[in-house]
Amino acid sequence: MTGVDPSRLDDQQLMKELETIHRTRHDTLLYGSNDALRTHNERMAQLEGEYLRRNPSRPVAAGRTREGARDRNGADTTTPTTPGT
Repeated sequence: MTGVDPSRLDDQQLMKELETIHRTRHDTLLYGSNDALRTHNERMAQLEGEYLRRNPSRPVAAGRTREGARDRNGADTTTPTTPGT
């Protein structure tokens, strides 16, 4: 494993690690080697998994759900009718 085991980080350290890894994600995807991207993926999964383990009831914004996205986009969720019926 690269870095400190996420379960050993306190909440503040975990958030700092998550902020850093999310900030560097785009550059790693675009410019990192396959090994760098694989390592980044593994570390991000470890950190996010630990965050979710500690916060199972975290608040979820309505706009971040499928239904909320449909509402935000004004998508019609009704079944289309056949023309002429």
